[in-house]
Amino acid sequence: MIRARITGTGSAVPEKVLTNFDLEKMMDTSDEWIVTRTGIRERRIAAEGEYTSTFAVAAAEKALAAAGVKAEEIDLIVVGTLTPDFPFPATACIVQQAIKATNAFCFDLSAACSGFIYALSTADKFIRSGQVKKALVIGAEVLSRIVDWSDRNTCLLFGDGAGAVVLEAQEGDHGVLSTHMHSDGNYWEILYQKGPGSRKPATHQNVDDKLVYLTMQGNEVFKLAVRAMGEVAQEALEANGFTPDDVTLFIPHQANQRIVDSVGKRLGITGERVFVNLDRYGNTSAASIPIALDEAARAGRLKEGDLLLLDAFGGGLTWGSALIRW
Repeated sequence: MIRARITGTGSAVPEKVLTNFDLEKMMDTSDEWIVTRTGIRERRIAAEGEYTSTFAVAAAEKALAAAGVKAEEIDLIVVGTLTPDFPFPATACIVQQAIKATNAFCFDLSAACSGFIYALSTADKFIRSGQVKKALVIGAEVLSRIVDWSDRNTCLLFGDGAGAVVLEAQEGDHGVLSTHMHSDGNYWEILYQKGPGSRKPATHQNVDDKLVYLTMQGNEVFKLAVRAMGEVAQEALEANGFTPDDVTLFIPHQANQRIVDSVGKRLGITGERVFVNLDRYGNTSAASIPIALDEAARAGRLKEGDLLLLDAFGGGLTWGSALIRW
């Protein structure tokens, strides 16, 4: 059977670190308050002149190098992002130009924090169909540009960065075993960016009224995320005849430590089998899982044959999982 196997990973984050102690000087909050409620201690913030494509390109180049694949060998580039460089063209096309992947077709995919899982699933389907042999899948965000820095309920949660993987068509039992995706548009208003868009265009008035920033009903998101992530993770395991005990490493979307802990407890996957780096990066949306995956791979946390479970939840609402044999 032809499967899409991850042969290289890469990640890139800004140099600028914004700690909780820095935020104490900007608003009414404290390191203790933030850590207790989120588990986040610091996050990376893009500098002037750095964009979503900046980190997507850097992560892509590292993933290609790790895979030993040349850019011109790539048939497909998919970028999961909710903060593209422009409304159009796709950030994937900007990545293509930068890395000289001249033979790839490219597009962006918007599924908020589930963006990487959705992009991975899409590339996997192209590979299984035989249309694509090698794909570059990227999750990249610069969320610092769409948060209201006077709103402590949202701004302290998010960070910037990108992660990437190279997928190659290979015969055998290793690679992406299955992906599972869901959406529920009934809840779109509990987590979304108000503008700019056709409803709230980029006018001076809308900017002044802060109608271009991300908005979130945190308590509602928390409850729905825990349930959905637990269910879709279990769906992936059952579809392949596994139980949580078979999972070598669980990489959930790095949104909030309480969400991660609650989902892990529901599944019975805790301790060293759960990979967490949100204390250093915060919530990087579509970039969180591929950044964590790259760190796990480079830290020697993954070896051939390991069973890897990815799990995400985001605005839309969207959620999804992927089960991978490393």
